[in-house]
Amino acid sequence: MASDVLEKKGPRAHDAVPTFTVTMIVRRFDPEVDEEPRWVDYDLEMHGTDRVLDALHKIKWEIDGSLAFRRSCAHGVCGSDAMRINGRNRLACKTLLKDLDVSQPIYVEALKGLPLEKDLIVDMEPFFDSFRDVQPFLMASSKPKDGKERLQSPEERARFDDTTKCILCAACTSSCPVFWTDGQYFGPAAIVNAHRFIFDSRDEGAQVRMDILNDKEGVWRCRTTFNCTDACPRGIQVTQAIAEVKQAIMRGKP
Repeated sequence: MASDVLEKKGPRAHDAVPTFTVTMIVRRFDPEVDEEPRWVDYDLEMHGTDRVLDALHKIKWEIDGSLAFRRSCAHGVCGSDAMRINGRNRLACKTLLKDLDVSQPIYVEALKGLPLEKDLIVDMEPFFDSFRDVQPFLMASSKPKDGKERLQSPEERARFDDTTKCILCAACTSSCPVFWTDGQYFGPAAIVNAHRFIFDSRDEGAQVRMDILNDKEGVWRCRTTFNCTDACPRGIQVTQAIAEVKQAIMRGKP
């Protein structure tokens, strides 16, 4: 009975979308087998509304279940599926196949600058170590005046609103050529999250963070290449935030 009902409904809307063949070339690496990463190509029949993440799912679910990659929400919120797609850092769940040149192979590889664990998975601990080093949390020893909340004007909130959008995907940090070559550099994401609290009128730890970032591996290692801004999937003006932190350090206050 149920199957009859389903048949009467006809094909799903997704099935009515024309399909095309796309070649995905994925940089694979299994530490138990491979000495070096290797490129493996897959020919897939996909829809124009599909994303790179859908193509990776198709490979894993229908062709090779050993393919390893991270994903969680699949809607551009968690940031876990950041990877290099055609040489650019992107979120696989936000990159539509139709926005790429599908007449050419699509190259997919793990983020650069972080230790490779397997296939498209990198060790994120160095990234999170830098994030924790800038103390990305509200420091406020005094109690709110009314005992309930710390008030803030819209103008005060706007001062740091852009940098609250960070989802810690590491796309900006792993696109930075300084981060690739300098294992001690904090990286753009850590500085962005420091910015978020340095310019928060409710916070009392701005000087602590500015002292941390005034170190030789802090903001002064930035070479203003704008790679980080281009890579950010949330559109954060990363390079501008780093420049604002530099200016605050030189002024001695936010």
